[in-house]
Amino acid sequence: MLKYNINIIKGGFIMAVNVVPVWMTNLEEEDLNFIKNFILVSGSLKEIAIKYNVTYPTVRNRLDKIIQKIMLENNCEQDPYILLIKNMAINEKMDVNTAKILIEEYRKVREGVDKS
Repeated sequence: MLKYNINIIKGGFIMAVNVVPVWMTNLEEEDLNFIKNFILVSGSLKEIAIKYNVTYPTVRNRLDKIIQKIMLENNCEQDPYILLIKNMAINEKMDVNTAKILIEEYRKVREGVDKS
């Protein structure tokens, strides 16, 4: 799925058209730069570790987090609140157990509202 961003100026002329895959909209600029560099070194984690001057496990963890962010978009669950909570857990702004509790409680409340 693609996300379209079309800017139109007076007179109906199209000024700019940006087409971005939806899975990319959940990534930060540094994630996109990492992906670009990863592709440029043909997917070599060892080369990326050298380029970023970090250890192999650090690169592996970074790649795993990016994969998790991409998988969020592939998830059938498209509720913005749940996506926000999951993204916060992936970015270590919240621990995973807290995220699970918030999502469970939110689903209970939402189901109660849906039944009304």
